[in-house]
Amino acid sequence: MAERTVSVASEVGLHARPAATFVQTAAKAPFDVTIAKAGGAPVSAKSILSVLALDVRQGESIVISAEGEGAEELLDELAKIASAP
Repeated sequence: MAERTVSVASEVGLHARPAATFVQTAAKAPFDVTIAKAGGAPVSAKSILSVLALDVRQGESIVISAEGEGAEELLDELAKIASAP
């Protein structure tokens, strides 16, 4: 399973527009993609409600995981979204 740990840079954290972009990107994958706060339980990265419920704020770390063909590339793209200011 591929995994990335990323510090969220957006002033609003992983909420509103950044969360929507993140979920839309994850939803394109034909395999499971999860997101978790560092040390927390993973939730589906394809569910806007699950991502918003994590309440990820600026400066917090998240762990994004995926398994399947193209997982590394997808995780790179999701990490870029999460770390964008």
